[in-house]
Amino acid sequence: MIVSITKWFNKNNLYHDIIECLTSALEAKDNYTSGHSTRVADMAYELAKKIGVKGKELQRIHMAAHLHDIGKIGIPDRILHKKGRLLPHEFALIQQHPIIGYNTLKKSKKLSQISRIVLHHHERWDGEGYPTGIAGKKIPLGSRIIAICDTIDAMTTKRSYREAFTWEYCIQEIKANQGLQFDPELVDAAQSLFNGWERRYNLDNKRKVL
Repeated sequence: MIVSITKWFNKNNLYHDIIECLTSALEAKDNYTSGHSTRVADMAYELAKKIGVKGKELQRIHMAAHLHDIGKIGIPDRILHKKGRLLPHEFALIQQHPIIGYNTLKKSKKLSQISRIVLHHHERWDGEGYPTGIAGKKIPLGSRIIAICDTIDAMTTKRSYREAFTWEYCIQEIKANQGLQFDPELVDAAQSLFNGWERRYNLDNKRKVL
């Protein structure tokens, strides 16, 4: 029993260390992600737990949320750091980051399931997302959860080309896209968490871009 617990502890510490290294590398390249991945991971963990996800699946979703933007390591700095809206060809490059993240993470057999969640976190419930255009419950559950949490944090964070949106506006947009961009059941589940997230992260305040 002691040996088994030790193996479990060492293995999970190793995964944690790998995630820390990868996210640190990304944050060194793109300051916007500093704090973003942690907030998204925490919200995704709570939403997954809210709908009854447990054990290894819960941990996979949490880790995937931490790593959802890791593919931005492969995006040129001139695109990531551009002050102003992206041109269509520049946005097309940004849309490659889930694929880059997937190809990076799938090299590890231990991270293969996480890599698939990362690949699909920009898919939409209605099939109009990217990179593959899959729809509904064909999208991995973790990806559907991250999509909501990622959108909330992105909307309520100040960017170089716009101010942060208010929390009230953000929630209206999430609800307006229920069944379109987002899994309708997950939006229903998330509503009981919105107030707590707002209080914790001060999401209605305009955050400074680092």
